[in-house]
Amino acid sequence: MKQLVLDIAAPPPPSLANFLPGRNAELLYALTGLVQPASSECQLYLWGDIGSGKTHLLHAAVAAAQTHGLSARYASAADCTGALLAESELLALDNVEQLDPAAQISLFNRINAARGGQGRVLVAGSAAPAQLDLRPDLTTRLGWGLVYQLHALSDIEKAVALTSHAAQRGFDLQPGVADYLLRHWRRDLPSLMAALDTLDHYSLETQRLVTVPLLREVLRGVGE
Repeated sequence: MKQLVLDIAAPPPPSLANFLPGRNAELLYALTGLVQPASSECQLYLWGDIGSGKTHLLHAAVAAAQTHGLSARYASAADCTGALLAESELLALDNVEQLDPAAQISLFNRINAARGGQGRVLVAGSAAPAQLDLRPDLTTRLGWGLVYQLHALSDIEKAVALTSHAAQRGFDLQPGVADYLLRHWRRDLPSLMAALDTLDHYSLETQRLVTVPLLREVLRGVGE
């Protein structure tokens, strides 16, 4: 196998456009509105399981806000400081349940400022606000704005997305390919799409159909 296919293509940068909404269409619509300069919304909280796409959406929202001329910053709670929470017109804060006590106070103040017309706050966590082990006054404020549970795509929805992506690239996904990829590769959709792109490229080089044996060969080459 050529070295060219030993590295699965890197997933594209997170964007609102390449997030497959599934059951999250209302959330995606709200996020699209939040990053508009003229938006009347100042706060949104989203929560869901690991792998549901929270980090993707926070990075995507930052990128979208920046294209609209807003200053925006992504921060993971485990790494952030009070000063960081005070910066930018849009704060996209991930893993809020990991905030230390001092940073919790900073976020409390940042939300109050946003409610007073100073900036916007987008926060992601592992559970609904009332279920977080944080300061009660902070969890109350996290629930003041829009709150959405982020539902991960089912395997059926991912398989449909992979089949559609293959059709857009001009080839038919042979039976079993999507299921095998879901069982043996990273489960987030951007990584699955990138693997499918690499598989398509290799199939064109070798003049072979995109089948499970071909997929197994490619994944073996990257350490399945």
